Amino acid sequence: QVQLVESGGGLVQVGGSLRLSCAASGGTASGYTMGWFRQAPGKERSFVAAISASRTKIEYADSVKGRFTISRDSAQNTVHLQMDSLKPEDTAVYYCAADPALITNRARTGVVDYWGKGTLVTVSS
Repeated sequence: QVQLVESGGGLVQVGGSLRLSCAASGGTASGYTMGWFRQAPGKERSFVAAISASRTKIEYADSVKGRFTISRDSAQNTVHLQMDSLKPEDTAVYYCAADPALITNRARTGVVDYWGKGTLVTVSS
């Protein structure tokens, strides 16, 4: 069983930056693709970014390309999401996820193996 714990959410002004972190423990998390999804009020959970265990495959949602950067510290089993040039539409609860096929399954949230509890990001204008 893999446990995922997010941190780093908060309130930021438009154009600002935040860095989210997700620490994985238990199971075989080191071999999983890890990533981030988000869910805004009244909307479905959607893919943001993912990085493979080997860090050779990285994928971003079109809405965050050029603004968000995902990275992974394999030694510490931690994945980070650096969010720059934040917009009000980035406001959401951000969830860490882990799955062997997370990039392939990024549109199928129902089949993702593991989820964190989420961290709230609020971008104020």
